[in-house]
Amino acid sequence: MKWSCCWPVLLWLSLTSGFLHTTEDDSTPDDWVLLHVVQGHIGSGNYSYLRLNHDGRIVLRLLSLRGDADIYVSDKTLRPSFDTYKLQSTTCGPDMVVVPLDFARPVGIGIYGHPSHQESEFEMKVFYDQVVPEDPFDKGSYFSEEVNKQEKNIHVPEDGFQEEESILWTILIGILKIILEILF
Repeated sequence: MKWSCCWPVLLWLSLTSGFLHTTEDDSTPDDWVLLHVVQGHIGSGNYSYLRLNHDGRIVLRLLSLRGDADIYVSDKTLRPSFDTYKLQSTTCGPDMVVVPLDFARPVGIGIYGHPSHQESEFEMKVFYDQVVPEDPFDKGSYFSEEVNKQEKNIHVPEDGFQEEESILWTILIGILKIILEILF
């Protein structure tokens, strides 16, 4: 098969579908306001800690420029880790965490340098999401209407299967983390 005839079609598809569109900033919604950009380096197995004082719904986007940095967030401790966190994103690519309105401020942010790399370089962008109203208990707000719609569609399983499945996944992910830590 001759691939030379396919290249124009692939190029056209990639341009029209945004396939070659790789910049993170272009996918940022218009309702997000950039508050901060934090850049840094973190050694293998170490943490760098930040404190978030802004109110509202905050979106944290972490991009590993080199290596693999992960993010842990907590409103209970200013030094979250993989043992003590409320929110986390630990992908091998871009990481994102949405800090909800109801998190107590200040919020602790831990950036972790994965041991698979000697050093990780990262850039974290902190956005304020203006779409979410400040008062979620306002009867006429979009948020409360959406919660009411979602509550009507909730089906609670009678046998607790969903809770058991969640515990099983938590145990499985914990075992996989241990195996990865041993291998890397």
